[in-house]
Amino acid sequence: MLKIVIDENIALGKEAFSGLGEVSLMPGRKIVRNSLMHAEALIVRSITKVNKDLLEGTPVKFVGTATIGTDHVDSGYLASRGIKFADAKGCNADAVTEYVFAAIFNLFASRKVNLRDKTLGVVGAGNIGSRVARIAEVLGMKVLKNDPPLERIYGSGFVSLDEILNADIITFHVPLNLEGEDKTYHLMDEKKLSGLSENCILINSSRGPVVDNTALKNILKEKKFTAVLDVWENEPSIDAGLLKYTEIGTPHIAGYSFEGKLNGTRMIHSALAEFLGEHNRSQDWLSLSPGLTDNILNFDDGMSLAASLNYIMKKAYDIRKDDEKLRNIINLPPNSQFSYFDQLRKEYPLRRELSSYMVKLKKKDPGIEKILKAFRIKVEYL
Repeated sequence: MLKIVIDENIALGKEAFSGLGEVSLMPGRKIVRNSLMHAEALIVRSITKVNKDLLEGTPVKFVGTATIGTDHVDSGYLASRGIKFADAKGCNADAVTEYVFAAIFNLFASRKVNLRDKTLGVVGAGNIGSRVARIAEVLGMKVLKNDPPLERIYGSGFVSLDEILNADIITFHVPLNLEGEDKTYHLMDEKKLSGLSENCILINSSRGPVVDNTALKNILKEKKFTAVLDVWENEPSIDAGLLKYTEIGTPHIAGYSFEGKLNGTRMIHSALAEFLGEHNRSQDWLSLSPGLTDNILNFDDGMSLAASLNYIMKKAYDIRKDDEKLRNIINLPPNSQFSYFDQLRKEYPLRRELSSYMVKLKKKDPGIEKILKAFRIKVEYL
């Protein structure tokens, strides 16, 4: 029987893959070469580095990562060994999109501002960035998109990064490329960060090294702009000093919705089944996912749009609670901080996406209904 080693934090991992082989669950950071001496398939998350050091001499012939990012996987080595590789690009795109707007609504809820007056700069217009851009346009915001690879394909519809830096809000949704024409490592370096206006909001939920964390910390000491960070350089050993200067800081959980995780499991399950030639393998295990009962939300049309949307968003996902938990790291000794960061991720509570919720409106309002439906929220009228 096929032996499969799976990160224990992959949603319904045992339930999903036990139909394809014998499953062994392990903490992601404890998956080492000796763990794989009898394994033929390996299913990981981003905390497990998959490379020659891990796989050399093992019988592994399939690797799947239930994540959208792949910079933790040496795909070149896998190809040289003839090891099949599958990722889950797009699995948590809606979750990250909701995270971005949870931050935006939270920051603007108490300010008397009109979202339609704001410009949103989206760096990386793939699975996530395109969703963020689409919803922002429904909200009436001006949207600027920067994505050199896509610009080379489609030509129009994109602007330079320099133009993006003039936006009121800048959000990053790029992979981590350490070199090459589309290098994103320290894409936001000291020079670019120094040029941001004091009213700018910078959101990074892509990869930590996309933003130079040391430069960011030094600049934020002067309170030049607002930073929202879900990802950090050198995770899990993050710079607690930088956290002190961020407006919102979270432990790399933007994509940690139940639906997003389940999508990742489903995608890798399908890839492994196809690899084994079992294309029609049942996915009855999906029925084991928990339902949601307390899912009715109210829209208060007496508040500003940002405040009303923040009220709805907080019912489904309160971003400030994640911020508060992460800030406890500041008071821990340095040698305990990395384990606390990992613990927050490992023990992250069940978070459901907005598609699981319904809003009941008091009166017909096509504009509000369009916005709610852009977030995949079900709408009914009282």
